[in-house]
Amino acid sequence: MVNPVLVDVTRGALTESRHRGMIAVTDAAGGVVYAAGDIDAAVFPRSACKAIQALPLVESGAADTYGFGQREIALAASSHSGEDAHIALAAEMLERARRGVADLECGAHWSSQQPVLIHQARTRQMPDALCNNCSGKHAGFVCACCHQGIDPKGYTGYDHPLQAQIREAMEDVTGAIVGADVCGTDGCNIPTYAVPLKALARGFARMATGEGLSPERARAARRILDAAMAEPWYVAGTGRACTALMSLAPGRIYAKTGAEGVFCAALPEQGLGIALKCEDGTTRAAEAMVAAVFARLLSDDVELAGRLSERADVRLRNWNGTEVGRVRAVLP
Repeated sequence: MVNPVLVDVTRGALTESRHRGMIAVTDAAGGVVYAAGDIDAAVFPRSACKAIQALPLVESGAADTYGFGQREIALAASSHSGEDAHIALAAEMLERARRGVADLECGAHWSSQQPVLIHQARTRQMPDALCNNCSGKHAGFVCACCHQGIDPKGYTGYDHPLQAQIREAMEDVTGAIVGADVCGTDGCNIPTYAVPLKALARGFARMATGEGLSPERARAARRILDAAMAEPWYVAGTGRACTALMSLAPGRIYAKTGAEGVFCAALPEQGLGIALKCEDGTTRAAEAMVAAVFARLLSDDVELAGRLSERADVRLRNWNGTEVGRVRAVLP
């Protein structure tokens, strides 16, 4: 199946680039509300499924034992920009479990956000693992292990008990079977599993509604999404798409991006889950796509839909500030 063009990039009056992709919007039972492209195709959600990966932290009781509030839980399901407050909170999470940066197995990198990178370069010799955009998630992993009496050493390995818990959660929430045959290694060194796009959408509808989940898991899932929606800056950071989208409609929109042009999202009021992928992995196209989907699904709120539509049709400007083109979602 050839996926449709879902985003046009223009320069002047002409189309300069086109981005194909897939979008699935379903309810918690898997009923398809909207679809474009091959929604049965398996994709690596990468960081877009961090809310599911955070379930053991909450379900085990670790979040409560260590006194984690909404900011800590949001950071445990984040891809943060490495701003000072992100780094400090990840360190504090580890300290509550009497652990530190040496326990993180995610590796270190400079921020991918230019202003933050410049600040980091001015204030530190080299980045450490707390600067990694996944350090909040990994701090949550370490805390979940410590609370359960599991040695966190090697927690990124496929055979580690924590990763078995995450696999079980992925299967339960999405309804897809995940194992070594669909496993890759993510940028932060943990296993990542290819899941049909439709199953990811259904999974996030279940996360938002609790339908099809045990009462304990339903409570944990909603707690994670609520934390992210209440503290969207800790999910991403200054100027980031996830933060901006959730800030437009507090408590009504959940959105989480992943590498290679993926988004998983939910509209709790409507009981809908959303999963999409820009086929060529381009982030700007995926951001336009998810904004356009939200605008369509929230069209009854004219003001909100209008603001979302603006994010689905972005004006491009050159270094002189001259408008030269657009990145525009063109959903069927």
